[in-house]
Amino acid sequence: MPKIKSNRAAMKRFRRTKTGKFKRDKAYASHLMTHKSAKRRRRLRTPVVVSPSETARVKRLLPYA
Repeated sequence: MPKIKSNRAAMKRFRRTKTGKFKRDKAYASHLMTHKSAKRRRRLRTPVVVSPSETARVKRLLPYA
């Protein structure tokens, strides 16, 4: 069997944790930050675990992660 290509866009967006879950960064944190509150900007900085319903989809995109 040939090797499967990993989805390059997904590789840039998701990281695997030690327990096998996937971490992702939050959306809406790239620009237009001046009108967002400091509390909201702090929350946007922290990574979050991908929901269980989406994990199967991410696993398919990253077969070797």
